[in-house]
Amino acid sequence: MTIKLAIVGRPNVGKSTLFNRLHGKKLAIVDDTPGVTRDRREAAGRLGDLDFTLIDTAGFEDVTDASLESRMRAQTETAIAEADVILFLIDARVGITPLDESFAALLRRADKPVVLVANKAEGRAGDAGVNEAYALGLGDVIPLSAEHGEGMSDLYRGIAQHAPSPDEGDDVKNARPIHLAIVGRPNAGKSTLVNALIGEDRLLVGPEAGITRDSIAIDWEWGGKRYRLVDTAGMRKKAKVQAKLERMSVADTLHAIRFADVCVLVMDANEAFEKQDVVIADLVEREGRSLVFALAKWDQVADPRAHFEELKLVAKERVTQARGAPLVTVAALSGVGLDRLMKAVSEAHGDWTARVKTKDLNEWLHATQERHPPPATAGRRIKLRYITQIKARPPTFVIIATRAEDIPESYKRYLVNGMREAFDLHAAPIRLILKSAKNPFVENE
Repeated sequence: MTIKLAIVGRPNVGKSTLFNRLHGKKLAIVDDTPGVTRDRREAAGRLGDLDFTLIDTAGFEDVTDASLESRMRAQTETAIAEADVILFLIDARVGITPLDESFAALLRRADKPVVLVANKAEGRAGDAGVNEAYALGLGDVIPLSAEHGEGMSDLYRGIAQHAPSPDEGDDVKNARPIHLAIVGRPNAGKSTLVNALIGEDRLLVGPEAGITRDSIAIDWEWGGKRYRLVDTAGMRKKAKVQAKLERMSVADTLHAIRFADVCVLVMDANEAFEKQDVVIADLVEREGRSLVFALAKWDQVADPRAHFEELKLVAKERVTQARGAPLVTVAALSGVGLDRLMKAVSEAHGDWTARVKTKDLNEWLHATQERHPPPATAGRRIKLRYITQIKARPPTFVIIATRAEDIPESYKRYLVNGMREAFDLHAAPIRLILKSAKNPFVENE
């Protein structure tokens, strides 16, 4: 069944731009002038493997008289009533307005699934508006740039959680597959690993670097879980990516990473953690994806035990941004290590989707602060007041503190590392936002 998505929000937040982006064509007129859209418009849309019917609506005006604006509001309310899922857009650069708050109250009364989208969030200018949006009480906020196409993978996940299952009663069949991207440098053994996992020669392999050009997606099941396995083209240093075909292949790989849940970075065990491996690991971390390191061709290593200990030290030194990512040895041709690899992938996905109870978080924060308080600034102490998790995928937390802007990066890293240990979140990137308490008496403490 195709679901209906209504794109709603106050005037000039980018509803028609997102409508055009999801439809794939410039069907709706877009202009900086508020109120260009007046009627509700429907069209087919697609994002990843999700198909839906889109409803573009007029900008919401909080009026109920006989005016044109009131009739436009009635059209929007009709779209909300007809829709299965509501995409509620706010302008991240403007922040939350009283009209946004009124609209949020209307949506809560409608009792429909709502995906809250902070549009125009490219760059840092929209960060404050994204954080403010959590106060609307509509759940996770998805930062997005409809104009530039940024954040579409997060929007995909936001919509997918509300997509209906074809049949009830079969959990494995109905569950959204875990999107697993196999990434790495050319000739590291990615396609050989994929063939070993699925048990057939599905992908071309050979000693020549760069055989794989397109990102190949394969639906597959392991250990009772469904996966969408994506083999990608090898990523070389940017200076070496010259031919048009190779540039397109790399772009395809970047797209696969952005839409992945977990990425397995495959490295030749005898050439692991070279500069380009570190660059790829950093890219995966910045995109907020969970990461597993796979040391391929392990059967060709002369002294496995000593080499593994050496590589663990190298990983700690060179990939500090993904220090908790599991390190797994595999020999794809003989099938050794595949069970270990998929166990690590499953655990990494668990870390990436984890949610921690607010009570447990605040008990940890209190104990951590007692043991090692943040450094004072200008002789005045900083107090960490409260912590909560605002989203998963990846786990994202907000700490309310006095003078949050004065907390050094080193202490922020200390908090993140502490959360990893306390809540066993080793394989996923952790996002930590520090916000100052809105209290007029804070500065007098």
